[in-house]
Amino acid sequence: MFVPTKDQLMPDLTAKQELALLARTLWKEGYDDHISGHITYAVGDGTLWCTPWYLTWHEVRPEHIIRIDLEGTVLEGDWPAPLGIPLHLELHKARPDVQVALHNHSRFGTIWADAQRIPPVLDQSSALGGGDVVIVDEYKGAVNLATNAAAAVDAMGGADLALLAHHGVFVVAGSIRAAHQRAVALEQRCRHAWYAEALGGGIPLTGPPADMFRASSGEGYIGFWEAMVRAELLDDPTLLSGG
Repeated sequence: MFVPTKDQLMPDLTAKQELALLARTLWKEGYDDHISGHITYAVGDGTLWCTPWYLTWHEVRPEHIIRIDLEGTVLEGDWPAPLGIPLHLELHKARPDVQVALHNHSRFGTIWADAQRIPPVLDQSSALGGGDVVIVDEYKGAVNLATNAAAAVDAMGGADLALLAHHGVFVVAGSIRAAHQRAVALEQRCRHAWYAEALGGGIPLTGPPADMFRASSGEGYIGFWEAMVRAELLDDPTLLSGG
């Protein structure tokens, strides 16, 4: 069992291990719409590590992670690519600066996407991931079609987080750590704003504090990702043994 120290808060991880851990941690945060959702990690050589089809994010293990090219062809692994992977392929083609992209139909994020409203930031936990949120009202059908996926990516522009109307959420970041922080903060933002509306509305965070949080890359909250990794490894000590 890994025992953290102040100098090493989590074990050294491969990209496949990080991807599996990201999926599992986000499942517990509300990214849990059955077998829907996919995460990609740009390797840097025109290929992507990718969560597979058929498995929930709760059960993904490192040995399940597949490697695909930018046309969606499986190059490594025994599992098929997710049906909605064209959304990621078009995103990585258009924005080579993005290392990690994730899509799911999160519990509270999808409600705001359904309403086509961007929830206000009401507290610092909801803002910690940074980035700009946009509504993408480009739903012409499922994003397993490249034309639909390309339209959604084009409408998203350079934003870091998107609420996909009639669909779900899309989060992009420069690392696994940042993707985790942004995805968690987005779902908290959506959840807290929903609860505040039940009270008649909240007071949005504004001014310099809001600007500071929005400018964040999602990289700065050292310790949070590591703690969630350790929690997963405590729940399943065998998780890193297969790849």
